[in-house]
Amino acid sequence: MYDLLVVGAGPYGLSIASHAAAAGLSLRIVGRPMASWRDHMPRGMFLKSEPWASNLSDPEGKWRLEVYCAEQGMTARHGEPIPVETFASYGLWFTSHAVPPVDERMVKALRFCPGGYEALLEDGEALRARTVALAIGVLPFTEVPSPLRALTPSHVSHSSDHSDLERFRGQDVTVIGGGQAALETAALLAEQGTRARVLARAPQLNWNEVPPLQERSSWQSARSPLTGLGIGWRNWLYAERPGWFRRLPEARRAHIAKTALGPAGAWWVRERFEPAVEVRLGQRITSAYESDGRVRLETVSRNGESTSLETDHVIAATGFKATCGRLGVLAENVREGLEAVSDGSPAVGRDFESSVPGLFFAGLTTAAGFGPAMRFVHGATFTAGTLVRGVQRRLRSGTPGNRIPAPGGGVRVAGNGIVIRN
Repeated sequence: MYDLLVVGAGPYGLSIASHAAAAGLSLRIVGRPMASWRDHMPRGMFLKSEPWASNLSDPEGKWRLEVYCAEQGMTARHGEPIPVETFASYGLWFTSHAVPPVDERMVKALRFCPGGYEALLEDGEALRARTVALAIGVLPFTEVPSPLRALTPSHVSHSSDHSDLERFRGQDVTVIGGGQAALETAALLAEQGTRARVLARAPQLNWNEVPPLQERSSWQSARSPLTGLGIGWRNWLYAERPGWFRRLPEARRAHIAKTALGPAGAWWVRERFEPAVEVRLGQRITSAYESDGRVRLETVSRNGESTSLETDHVIAATGFKATCGRLGVLAENVREGLEAVSDGSPAVGRDFESSVPGLFFAGLTTAAGFGPAMRFVHGATFTAGTLVRGVQRRLRSGTPGNRIPAPGGGVRVAGNGIVIRN
């Protein structure tokens, strides 16, 4: 039985595994390394975050993005966006240097077993561990507006469904949303000869400005510090002090996680987007249906005016919602033991442990607990070190026999895997 099973091999899972290995834990990491970056982002996309804020985390800080780029004869400069393909390759390079061998099989189910957890893999093999870190990224949590959910996959998809937009060449595609994914997807579509439009509920599109110089005066830094999430003291709190953020009232944390750093396009997309993409703002979709092989969207404006349009395909670039109910990898009796915060995501303690003892979360699922940084690669550094220390504390507390201890004696697990509340 392993000390720790890391489920997921994206930036968070790989960073956790690196810290856990350095701490001497016996561990197994499962999942296809950098899968979402390799398989679910169209070629031609770029990282929105600055290169220096896009590092995976190892304890010594040796395997940074800039080091990889230097080895490859590339630059990783402030203000110069990094191609997604480069970042995915960096993740594989990090894996080869800083992480134990990765088991690329997928976990189909995670359930209780005596003394810990059992993960059932896609080929039927089972792995057992005393603790688990669930770092499954964003793909299980795709959000599609309800009026679009009745459409067939040939007519609607999520922006994360595409590693190649070539299938839409010469077609008419409507992208829903006003954030980076929507705007960059639309720009890429237009550049390949697709008639692309963006439809958004917001009355205007927001664009991030060209980032300020990294070399700043002491006065400028004191007035408005440069952080991994942008400039300003508020962003400094989000980016550099997630532990402090967690001390805010729960309702306030959930609100900030939902609204801070809202939808906006990168400055380098704007010049490609505006001349090439049709925009319809202040529009809410009321219904969608298939008609003569196309999609008809009925919309209503902010002043109540109804309009409609026909399109060949709809891409919902409408983000992700990490709720407990979407954690389908967890067995029902594990999922039922999770406490949730007001946005439906799992509640986590100071070291990312959930209300189910020995089960830790990382990434988007913890944004309501530790802030907006958990939506970005930048949050992996804080998460990895903090979570591994939490795992060590849990292991020191002991998991004897068929019992997983819980604070206050709240939960124990019988030998048949059934949760018993004391």
